[in-house]
Amino acid sequence: MINDTVVELSRWQFAATALYHFMFVPLTLGLSFMLAAMETVYVTTGKPIYKEMVEFWTKLFLINFTLGVATGLTMEFEFGTNWSFYSGFVGDIFGAPLAIEGLMAFFLESTFVGLMVFGWKRLSKIQHLVVTYLVALGSNLSALWILIANGFMQSPTGAEFNPITMRMELTSFGDLLFNPDAQAKFVHTSIAGYVTAAIFVCGISAWYMYKGRHVELAKRSFRMAALFGVLATAGVITLGDALGFVGAHSQPSKLAAMEAMWRTEAAPAPFNLIAWPSQSEKKNLFSIQIPYILTPVLTHTLTETVPGIAEIVADAEKHIQNGIPAVEALKTLSADPHNADALALFAAHKADLGYGFLAKRFSPDQDVSKATPDTIRQAAWKTIPQVFTIYWSFRVMVGFGLLMLAFFVLSIIFSLNNTVQNRRWFLRLAPWMIPVPFIACEMGWVVAEVGRQPWTVFGLLPTWMSASSHTVPYMVFSLIGFVVLYTIFALIEMSLMFKFIKQGPDEPHADEGEHDRGPAFGGGGFAPVPAIKHQEV
Repeated sequence: MINDTVVELSRWQFAATALYHFMFVPLTLGLSFMLAAMETVYVTTGKPIYKEMVEFWTKLFLINFTLGVATGLTMEFEFGTNWSFYSGFVGDIFGAPLAIEGLMAFFLESTFVGLMVFGWKRLSKIQHLVVTYLVALGSNLSALWILIANGFMQSPTGAEFNPITMRMELTSFGDLLFNPDAQAKFVHTSIAGYVTAAIFVCGISAWYMYKGRHVELAKRSFRMAALFGVLATAGVITLGDALGFVGAHSQPSKLAAMEAMWRTEAAPAPFNLIAWPSQSEKKNLFSIQIPYILTPVLTHTLTETVPGIAEIVADAEKHIQNGIPAVEALKTLSADPHNADALALFAAHKADLGYGFLAKRFSPDQDVSKATPDTIRQAAWKTIPQVFTIYWSFRVMVGFGLLMLAFFVLSIIFSLNNTVQNRRWFLRLAPWMIPVPFIACEMGWVVAEVGRQPWTVFGLLPTWMSASSHTVPYMVFSLIGFVVLYTIFALIEMSLMFKFIKQGPDEPHADEGEHDRGPAFGGGGFAPVPAIKHQEV
């Protein structure tokens, strides 16, 4: 029996490492394609200013990329160290996309990052542009394969439990690859990265314009980022709606928590604009509603009913009652793997096996044959995630998304009118927008991952069964160690970012022509780094 405290500490450790890692991911996804866009303009126009832009933003990209790799590698090892039962249960399915991510995407982007940095003098303009696009492609392919793995956790498809081997086995790689949840989440997450990069570039460019430094580079960077950002923000809001539509069918409990819907209401249901959900009292202590809005937003109809939490719990009770015989059959099969009666019983109830596992946690002596109506009801209510956390995380994410859309609309207007450099108030505001997309992305992951609870694989494997059998002191020590280490990484990134932002773009040597200038780091491979002209900030 795994200690509940160990399970919670394992969850906190993985959550901490994932959230730290995800501070770096969106900027890598978006900035890689912004570099490709800037270099495309340079290659097509031949204007040196655009090469300077690529070189400068590449410096910041490399800092972020390096720290992202450092924080991400440990997460794959955590599956084996802290979630060993999970790894054994779904390793055949979950391991495949992660292996492909490492072999295809990670090595692709890592190899071509080197060529992008050191290849300015060794490659033609077109060759270097192709390399930059391959870096961007590799970064986004990494996200694709990781989100395919995560998509299986959210909405398991393409696999089936084998009662003989007692583990999940892949039945269709195509179903795993084209899982609607994974595809919707990939597009939404990638475009959120583009928004993050656009805000990042806009904020730093605005600071340069406010200080009167590198104004021409800043103006062009700002305009490209604003155009990039307004399109990306519109896309991320639209595709967020599509992701919600997919999630409404695969995880109705998450959707109900996002909207704090405790009871099913007649269509078209009202939308809880602001609410204060109480999990203990199973109701909203306070709410402000907009009539008739929720149903068309979630279902794209006026008549389809959106199930509330109480109805979802009642449905979960039925699944648990149906899943208990499957667990009892597995107990027999563990001793006699070819018992015909047990195999037949399992086949009849296998669809709800995960709910039977969930009931095991609340049954006396973890024996599902001793489950009572009260323990079944208790297990059913545990299928509902933390409503308060999900509800407010979702609203912070959406609110910040609308704020960023408004910011980009103003940015486009001011930039196209060529007045942005004169809007002092806006230039002061823009750098303060930089944390906004990072917070919105983190809140999105909170909604996705906390909203999946109490499952590691939704409907199949409860979280309480998935963890390794560690001791509490071990988990406390490792959790503190990771938090301290990752905090140091975050501080290193911020200090390096501030350092190179203050230094600004490299100044070309007087004896260098534009074509011979080196990149941001290394001056064309192994040539000296161009001297940096220091200016007071």
